[in-house]
Amino acid sequence: MTGNNTNNADTSTENKSLARQHPAERASYIVGPSAQALMQLQVNHAYESLAVEAAIALVINGIHYAVLMASPSDLEYLALGFLYSEGLIQHSGELLDWKITKLTPESNLTPFMDQRFDESATLQILEQQLQDYEAYIVELTLNQRRHQQIQFQRRQLSGRTGCGMCGMTGLSQALPDLSAYRCDGSSSSKPQLDTLLEIREQIANAQQTHQLTGAVHAAATLYKGQLKLFEDVGRHNALDKLIGWQLRHKLELDLVVMTSRLSIELAQKAIRCRLPWLVGMSAPTSTAVKVAQRYGLGLAGFLRENRVTFYTD
Repeated sequence: MTGNNTNNADTSTENKSLARQHPAERASYIVGPSAQALMQLQVNHAYESLAVEAAIALVINGIHYAVLMASPSDLEYLALGFLYSEGLIQHSGELLDWKITKLTPESNLTPFMDQRFDESATLQILEQQLQDYEAYIVELTLNQRRHQQIQFQRRQLSGRTGCGMCGMTGLSQALPDLSAYRCDGSSSSKPQLDTLLEIREQIANAQQTHQLTGAVHAAATLYKGQLKLFEDVGRHNALDKLIGWQLRHKLELDLVVMTSRLSIELAQKAIRCRLPWLVGMSAPTSTAVKVAQRYGLGLAGFLRENRVTFYTD
């Protein structure tokens, strides 16, 4: 599998600038030197770090397939993980090539237009919108077999931050049959609490963008004793980036820790990549637990300072 980037200064995955400075005004009350002293209002002007959120348009073999609101880093991993977790490819070799382009108001937008719409009107709208939004086009080339499959099941999906299913047009797509990915769980033992707490501590130290902004999720794993972590404004995007990294390097993982709650789309993605254990720092939903039990995914939540809760065997 090969890949190409244009506008290297902006689109290289080495660019980890996922936060931008923005002027802000902080207002707070401060307590006087004695308990009887009145609280005083204090106002400070400073620059705050805000998480970058960009529109990532996935174009598969010329077909406009999906728009994800995501952090603009590791976009090749995001695309690969998305393709796999959506069931569009079975292995990384089916993605033959990719090209990432950052759009600006000065960009030539014509090559990226969807021919089903009025090109001139859409171009004018896009040029105006790019004054406000950051956008990237990720052009993906799949092999002929997968291309035919996508043409057969073509749909338009509009992702939203924190919601991996928004825009799905049918229950059959939102509630997929995962029986082909069923695992009996016999090959993976329950992770030890000490191991999980160690990972949690490493995540807290490594999650740099969240420390700056307080606005991103992370998906992380330990591989050969080293923490591998991906951050994104969307928890499902963070997991897709980690899945894409796993597929690209043909790795087998024991577990993934999410800094978020565990919703159904995260459980589905973990089941599709045959992940033994998915652990969250917040709670799972009832549907996520039910699906995890049915298909052999180990699920745990509430990974906190000194505890974790297991929901499956």
